[in-house]
Amino acid sequence: MAEARRLLALAGLSALAGCSFAPAYHPPATIAPVAYKEAGPWQPAAPADLSAAGDWWTLYDDPTLNSLAAKIGTDNPTLAGALGRYDEARAYLAEARSGLFPHIGLSTDITDNRQSDNRPLRGSNQPDLYPADTVGGDIGYELDLWGRVRNSVAAGKAEAQASGDDLAELRLSLQARLATSYFALRGYDRQIDLLQKTVDAFSKADAMTRRRFQGGIANGIATGQSGAELAEAQAQLEDVRNARALTEHAIASLVGTPASTFTIAPEPVDLAIPDVPVGLPSTLLQRRPDVAAAERRMYAANREIGVAKAAFFPSISLSGQGGFQNTGLPSLFTAPNIFWSVGPSAVLNLFDGGRRRAQVAVARASWTQATADYRGRVLKAFQDVEDGLSELHHLGAESAAEDRAVDQAAQAERLTLNRYVKGAVNYLDVVTAQTTALRVRRQAIALDTQRLQASVGLIQAIGGGWTAHNPASPPTSKG
Repeated sequence: MAEARRLLALAGLSALAGCSFAPAYHPPATIAPVAYKEAGPWQPAAPADLSAAGDWWTLYDDPTLNSLAAKIGTDNPTLAGALGRYDEARAYLAEARSGLFPHIGLSTDITDNRQSDNRPLRGSNQPDLYPADTVGGDIGYELDLWGRVRNSVAAGKAEAQASGDDLAELRLSLQARLATSYFALRGYDRQIDLLQKTVDAFSKADAMTRRRFQGGIANGIATGQSGAELAEAQAQLEDVRNARALTEHAIASLVGTPASTFTIAPEPVDLAIPDVPVGLPSTLLQRRPDVAAAERRMYAANREIGVAKAAFFPSISLSGQGGFQNTGLPSLFTAPNIFWSVGPSAVLNLFDGGRRRAQVAVARASWTQATADYRGRVLKAFQDVEDGLSELHHLGAESAAEDRAVDQAAQAERLTLNRYVKGAVNYLDVVTAQTTALRVRRQAIALDTQRLQASVGLIQAIGGGWTAHNPASPPTSKG
């Protein structure tokens, strides 16, 4: 009968061991559109086209950008800090998992002791001095009947995954910031090249105007206008050089190099905008690391509710200890000196002034916050892609129109200067034509830079080269 009762008790404990008080996990329903509104010339790609993780910046085929992006992963201090937080989350997970296993310890106590003559209840035949030697061990194991430990482990695992997604998001953000800054720097190189050529041309025009003034052909107004136009172009050149220097300093910090020792050689290149595949809206939620992190934190908050609810039930542990005890080291390890004890223990908090109910309320509130944050991240993800598509589409049309303006302004500048040399127009017409030509050329370069930066923004919006691990949620159980 005693054996039957023990078997029945073990069967009951085994049944309870699968119990969990965490609510069934159901992520909030999000409405994913079937297509992007601001598609423009960009065609949705099949999910397979987006599955390749890696160095998305190589799409721009720029060796300097490739080498700088590689330094982000090794030398950027912000990314190193995020990696430390990820390692910390994994360590917390390992700590939580330790609760799934028994805890085993060993102890040794070898002492010489003296009793007080006036110790209460001391026997008359007890010696004043005596040795006490103990060598033993203990083992303890918490029966996770209510799912507290398992839910803690599940929450820790989800938090570690979220921390990994945070790391991926930060890495993508830093890479995008680097590419955006680099394209701004190359845009400044093109503007510096344009302004330097403009200064050279204006210098020749100013010299010609002064010769004409000395010959009595031009008046003082013309020389003043040509000199002012030259000085203005020189001022613009210095302004752009300053902007380039500041951008170069920012890039140096991104790649973990002191700005004083960092230089990017000027290169007025016209970079091409790559074809960026844009996945279907339904795949976006699997690719964005910030959305994935929000989903994992939502799952962790769900498991924490189960941890808080388990506190209402007794904590039951199995423990045992044993070893050898004697009044001296000789013959310590003999059968008569063996001691042991084994049995279960239970602790139940009967009154805590509402502390456990407050902890459950806190856990539920955290779930509400995590759910709202997830929904907000999803909406922001769709907005970011729509913004990127819209910007690329409209900037492309604007750039095409600006290129036509450059052609027309160049023609007007050339014809006006020829007519001035022949005396058909005054120098004010030349200044107007040259100022317009310079303005539209700089605007065309600025638009090219904006389009490159917008393409980076779109790549970041769709998750870059990040590949979702898409962790499967553990099956829920009911207590």
